[in-house]
Amino acid sequence: MRLVADRISHSYGPLTVLDDVSFAVGTGEVVAVVGPSGCGKSTLLRILGGLERPGAGRALLTGEPPAGSLNPLTFVFQDFALLPWRTVAGNVRLALEGHRLARDEREAVVADVLARTGLSEFADAYPKQLSGGMRQRVGIARALAVRPAILLMDEPLSALDAQTRELLMDDLIALHGAGDLASLYVTHNLDEAVRLADRIVVLSRRPGRVRAVVALDRPRAERAVGDPVLAREAKDLWELIRADAREADRELADAEPVHG
Repeated sequence: MRLVADRISHSYGPLTVLDDVSFAVGTGEVVAVVGPSGCGKSTLLRILGGLERPGAGRALLTGEPPAGSLNPLTFVFQDFALLPWRTVAGNVRLALEGHRLARDEREAVVADVLARTGLSEFADAYPKQLSGGMRQRVGIARALAVRPAILLMDEPLSALDAQTRELLMDDLIALHGAGDLASLYVTHNLDEAVRLADRIVVLSRRPGRVRAVVALDRPRAERAVGDPVLAREAKDLWELIRADAREADRELADAEPVHG
């Protein structure tokens, strides 16, 4: 499947947060969106996921979903949003409730995504018994349970410590190397962007416009932690963003809260 942002603009009252944003995410591709605080990244993600309507432009989903897909798009958020009274398996099973699946089929899906995310031995644990990284892994497993074509990921690792972020980044790289799963990955962390993405969409300060699209051609499996090439690519991204980030910080100091 292909997810397309087609000339999307959006405002909250008199405040314009996005202006004429266009790009696409193709089958199996990871596209990261980066930019200064307040540039509309999270707003854009919600529009593309159907949670908000754009003020102008369109969000399009074209092509056929994967066989057996229950939802072609699904979200992974910064907060884990797990139900504390449900086990790990119960939280993953939640995504399947409301779909017409036989019990055996549902349990097979749960077992499969727990295995793919390294959670099988924690199936009967409760969220309070897990580390932050493990709880986010449950959130990813729950998203995978509906067999999406595209994951919409909004700062999924930002609440975690550095070591846990690295481990989960390895998990995401493995997941995206195992099939046609695509992701739109919103992040402030430029190291994450250059490690995971095939392309990086750089937004300007508010109103967010596409300032650049940076292609990363090297296979993800070859992008090691501490790699000087990755460090240089992250530095180049920062040079694109630096001036806008400084201006955005000045603007946000006196502005009303905005999304993204």
